Formats: sequence, structure tokens, C-alpha cells
Amino acid sequence: MGEFLDFSYGDFRYKLYVPSEYQEEKDTPLMVMLHGCEQSPDDFAAGTNMNELAEKENFLVLYPDMNHLFNPMDPAGYNLFGCWNWFLDKNQHRGEGHPRLINAIINQVKSRYRIDSSKVYAAGLSAGAALACILGVTYPDVFSGIGVCSGLPYDAANVFFLTDPMAKAATESMQKGVSDPYACGNNAFQEMGKFKRKMPVIVFHGICDTIVHPINGQQVIIQWAQTNFLVEGGIGRADITPFEVKSDLINGRSCTKHAYGDRGGELLMELWMIDQMGHAWSGGSSNGSYTDPSGPNATEIIWNFFTKHDQPHVENLVEAPKKNLFLRLFTKLFKKRG
Repeated sequence: MGEFLDFSYGDFRYKLYVPSEYQEEKDTPLMVMLHGCEQSPDDFAAGTNMNELAEKENFLVLYPDMNHLFNPMDPAGYNLFGCWNWFLDKNQHRGEGHPRLINAIINQVKSRYRIDSSKVYAAGLSAGAALACILGVTYPDVFSGIGVCSGLPYDAANVFFLTDPMAKAATESMQKGVSDPYACGNNAFQEMGKFKRKMPVIVFHGICDTIVHPINGQQVIIQWAQTNFLVEGGIGRADITPFEVKSDLINGRSCTKHAYGDRGGELLMELWMIDQMGHAWSGGSSNGSYTDPSGPNATEIIWNFFTKHDQPHVENLVEAPKKNLFLRLFTKLFKKRG
């Protein structure tokens, strides 16, 4: 096996798996793995077996860690349960909050290792999956694909502590889904700004998930179908019709895979709905938390999906200008009253 190293960026920690066959003179892919609540990089690595796959396929794996000390100067960057705060408005925009942090950590890794910028991917579980969605929207020039396991679509909740101190909107979306996933797709397209491009997306969700309702898995697909549709120049609403639906029994679990294409008919998204699975990483190891050792191997399937979707690298040196925080809050209040 290779090395599993500890690093830090400011008051955030992260771990990086470097495979034994990594070569300094060769561009190497990078997988960003975003853990869920009450998890750590070590726990997530053990449960997903992503490091073992990275050793076999020769790519680096980055595990940002949300479990860090409270910083009074950045309350939006802290969570008592180690959850990524995907639901906060500050963490849903380029150049701000969690997206800015993850991008900065990636750039730090790039300064130390030779990374293939056309092969940088993000995948996550639960809160980490929601953040993966956000990263695909806020930094589409950085990521060539995202994996969403038991997650939610972009803009599933848009919380300001001033108006929703208990983040009830986040809980409601987790339990019931969003009211209009097409609107989430429209908002994602707007957020992409000048960096917009199609984003390959693969989703896994358990039918028996009682923490994040399985409707969210379907809504992630709708959101991204709408976003990708607009990126391709579409007008109105995207047609959410899979070109292939295949049911199978894999490793003791019945599951259904839905495959969706772009306007040219090329595979762009996959949705895997797993029967009898709860809030878990499908096909994972019992050595980690929130895993289901049964069912399709999400780790291998996600990686194989990503390898089909390299994107040309676009330099991300200039941050897109964003609305003032108070203007965003005013807009939110105005929409509520309307």
C-alpha cells in the first residue's frame, strides 16, 4: 500500500492517500472524498475502500475533515456533529465558505503533487454528498464529475441563521425533498456563471433511507438534468427520461440503474436506487460507519463512471463576483413575502 498522510490548511485538517506507484513526472488523477456527519477521513476511507482502489488504479485520494475546532470568526465553517454545512447560503457560492476551502486545499495538493487537472473528481456521503453537488456547481472548471451518495440537490436549503437559526429548511428538505428541483437546476446554472459546462453525475440512494428521503436522489438527477440542459442551450424544462433502465440483483441487493444522456445521446448521468438499503455507502466495508456491505460496489462504479468523463482543464484563477451577503438575504426575504 501507499502512504496515508496528514496535512492542514489553516485550522482545517485533511488526509491524502498517495499510491505506491505515484510518479512525480506523471500527471495523476485526484479523487476528493467528502465524509458524512459523525465521520472522519479514516472512518470514511475504511468504509469505502477508496484507498484500496486508488492503489490499484493509481490515483490520489483527498479527504477534507470537517471535524475541527470552533472558530468564532467563521461560525459557518463549524458543525457540532462534524457535518459539512451544505444548507448555509455562505457555503453555496464560488469564492465563499466550504467551496472556497475545498478548492484551496486542492490547489495546495497540486502544489505538492503532480495532479491531472482534467481528472479531478468529488464524491461524498450524506452532507458530503450535498457538498459534492455544490462543488460541481460552484467549481465546474475544477471538477470533471461528482458522485452523490444519499445526498441532496444544489440549493436544497438556503439558510441564513438570522432568519432560520435552527436550519429547519435543511431538515425539511432531508425529510421531504425540495418543492421544485427544476428551480434548483436553474439556480445552479446561474451560479455556474462564466464557468458553466456539463457535469457528469452519478447518484446512489437507498430506498429505505430514513435520514435523507430517497426522493432526494431522484431530485439530484432532475436538478442536474435541468442544469446540464441549460448549459447545452436548452430553453424551458429538461426532459427527464432515461435512455436505459436496468434492474438487477447485485451482491444480495435488488437495485435499479437509470442512465441519462446529453443532447447528443452520450451517457452523462446515472441513478442507482438500492432496495433494502438505508442511509449508507453501497457495497462498503463494515470497518467504517454508514456502510452497507451488500449491494453494488459504489466505490468501483463511481470510479469507472468518472474515468469515462474527463474534461479539458480551465484555469480557475479568477473568482466570479458574487452578490453582497445582505443583498442575498434581502432577496430571500422578498421572495418569501412574494
